[in-house]
Amino acid sequence: MKQHLLVFFLFAIFLQFTPIHASAQDSSAKKEIDELRLKLNADGTHYIKLVLLGQLWLRLNQNNPASTVLKQPANETFDIGIRRLRFQLFGQITDHTFFYLHFGQDNFNFLSQRKFTSFIQDALVEFKIKKGSEAFILGGGLTIANGLSRFTQPQLVNIVSTDIPVFTLPTFDLTDQAGRKLSVLARGQIGHLDYRAILSNPFPVTTSSPAPPTGNPVSPNASFAQQGHSLQYSGLFIWNFLDREPHVILFMPGTYYGKKKVLNLEAGFISQKNATWYSKDSGRTVDYHPLNCWSVAIFYDAPLNKQTGTALNAYLGYFNYDYGHGYLRYVGVMNPADGLASANYIAGSQGNAFPMFGTGNIFYAQVGYLCRKDLFGNQVGSLMPYATLQTAMYDRLDKRMSVLDLGINWFVKNNTSKISFDYQNRPVYHLQNADLIRESGRKGQFVLQYQFFF
Repeated sequence: MKQHLLVFFLFAIFLQFTPIHASAQDSSAKKEIDELRLKLNADGTHYIKLVLLGQLWLRLNQNNPASTVLKQPANETFDIGIRRLRFQLFGQITDHTFFYLHFGQDNFNFLSQRKFTSFIQDALVEFKIKKGSEAFILGGGLTIANGLSRFTQPQLVNIVSTDIPVFTLPTFDLTDQAGRKLSVLARGQIGHLDYRAILSNPFPVTTSSPAPPTGNPVSPNASFAQQGHSLQYSGLFIWNFLDREPHVILFMPGTYYGKKKVLNLEAGFISQKNATWYSKDSGRTVDYHPLNCWSVAIFYDAPLNKQTGTALNAYLGYFNYDYGHGYLRYVGVMNPADGLASANYIAGSQGNAFPMFGTGNIFYAQVGYLCRKDLFGNQVGSLMPYATLQTAMYDRLDKRMSVLDLGINWFVKNNTSKISFDYQNRPVYHLQNADLIRESGRKGQFVLQYQFFF
């Protein structure tokens, strides 16, 4: 019932925003609007805005060895899925007060539980200390605000790759909700410095979905502790050498499509004491370990030729993750398989999963080139080919792991209508022994995505 009321409310807001086109000179004249925005005062500095985002996937995946789909062996899987469907309502309602509500769902394909269940992604309020100044903003609520990196709080519609680098959310859906936690924060811009500091109250891992296994949960390799609770601290600090990045909302874009000239040096961290545990004697004694993650990165996004609209985007980041000895977690985005038929492959390695998180170090690189505007004629958009590389050395892997993505975006009409194609090449693994996992080959995944955004 509450969900129905929320949908009705959003629909009502949509009707409120819908313009009535009329002209004394030409009643048939139509003028497109850029956004669904309702002014609350004469000059529009107080407003409410509604944003809609949808991402539809068509995918062909070469499944990892021994994968099963509904108890049948499956070497490959074709599926249709809704990667994301989001409704965002936000606005500046006074000179000092800003609110942000984010509602939607992720990862819905043929294996998902039916009756498409949406949930609150963000519910945040922020208070600007000084009118017209971004030097100091206080906020709190359920929010994706994090330290570590720009991709830890991504602005989804403005990224280069088809999907975000999920590994930059180190507790994803374990002690957070789709990257979100109940938090208080301070953020702002002082000169060339962009900063944010966050205090979070993580969710217990026992309430994650799916829940951790029952029985003795402690092993020689670290896992998130199922007893005890502590707060989490994080921070992100960015030095803007060229243009300053605007942050009306705290989500951070992955590209400005050549509309700004940005060169940034970034550093961030996430820390939480007693976050994980392990046992060297089959659970008779338990040792706790802190979660410590930090990163440094350089980000560049600038026009190459303003007349033609060409632009270059590049990112290079180093991430150091310490969950405790031997921590390793496999994740497959919107996994197209649901089972494993052989004990020679570790749980989680079915479908498109690979060791996304672990104790160790990760390099992430991204480069994209925006071709000239109106490449296919007036108002038909442009192309942006890209490549990304995640390479990691985790404790329990026999050698460095690398995941390569090659893709291209077709901006049919900017971000309002975008078609993307992505090919991902990833490693697959089998168990060498309890402490070592060996690479045994590589598999591929092809994704065709349509994104609408308004």
